[in-house]
Amino acid sequence: MSMRAKKDWAPSKYVTVDRVERTAMGQWTVFGSLVERGICPGCGARSRHRHGWRQRRLQDFPAHGQAVTVDLRVCRWRCLSSACDLKTFSDQAVTVAAPRARRTSRIAQVVRHLGHAAGGRPAEKLLSRLGVPVSDDTILRALKRDMQSGRRDIRVVGIDDWSWRKSTRYGTIIVDLERHRVVDVLKDWSVESCAQWLRKHPSIEIVSRDRCGLYSRAARDGAPQALQVADRFHLVQNLRKAIEEQMNLSGRMTGRALLSEADNASAAAHLQRARPAHRQSRQEVFTMIHSLRNQGLSYSEIERRTGYKRRSVAKWLRHKTPPDRRRATPTPTSPRYFEDYLARRWQEGQRHGRQLFQEVKD
Repeated sequence: MSMRAKKDWAPSKYVTVDRVERTAMGQWTVFGSLVERGICPGCGARSRHRHGWRQRRLQDFPAHGQAVTVDLRVCRWRCLSSACDLKTFSDQAVTVAAPRARRTSRIAQVVRHLGHAAGGRPAEKLLSRLGVPVSDDTILRALKRDMQSGRRDIRVVGIDDWSWRKSTRYGTIIVDLERHRVVDVLKDWSVESCAQWLRKHPSIEIVSRDRCGLYSRAARDGAPQALQVADRFHLVQNLRKAIEEQMNLSGRMTGRALLSEADNASAAAHLQRARPAHRQSRQEVFTMIHSLRNQGLSYSEIERRTGYKRRSVAKWLRHKTPPDRRRATPTPTSPRYFEDYLARRWQEGQRHGRQLFQEVKD
């Protein structure tokens, strides 16, 4: 085997490959030795007194779909420093493998990534097809070990509801947004439990939450020193709902006073023509949903065929006629609440929006 081929089989630049053999079962064994350093991990002194050798068998990347085992020869040294607690030590190279590990660092990283993405048993099946036989228990242990070895101080957390069973039982999931890892999952969805968890972690500086007032109160009670923010998903969701509400109000009271009388009349006539067509369309959908239900179809199948949500289907099936769309009562925060006043001031010649806004505030 050429020298370049031996370098390709090396799991790290600190490993010198002697030879590569293939077993009768088709698996590969790489025989090599770790570069001798002789630096004591306890005191940092360099030793020149060799104590012996030891063998490490490490699992590595597969080759041609078959498992690869690295038979690594590691030198063991004596530490002659009287101030050091270690009498003997072995050469270590974290880039090759962690101490007491049974696989190389690069394949251990792949195992952790697949465990995070797929879980225990799915990752086990996938790794087996790739030529890396690892049990599901080993994958889960690697995930737990990775979680415990991380930094314990949590600075930025994300809080959101967690569905133990959809529409039945909810909990609270807490994520470390700096490490992108789940920290804890609370059993219930309450202010007390969330606030109690936050009190146990006084290092929290930022709490990212949704628009739920429950988490707002929990953050104020449990982490008053933390800044409450909204993440990108909820910001976009807020923007989408604000646009939907604005589009629903379009053509009612927000822009009607700014149009001319002819435009208002044209818009009113168009609305009069559109309303019967809309009612007819709702009646057809209502009849179709009841017809599908009478055929014995489930709510999920009706949702798939019609495109309407399960909650809307259940609501329409409870009525004998299409339910009327209720219009919300105007509140002092809505322009429709001041419709008469704004229309009168507009007719009086007041066309400055800032002045009208100040009058409404007063």
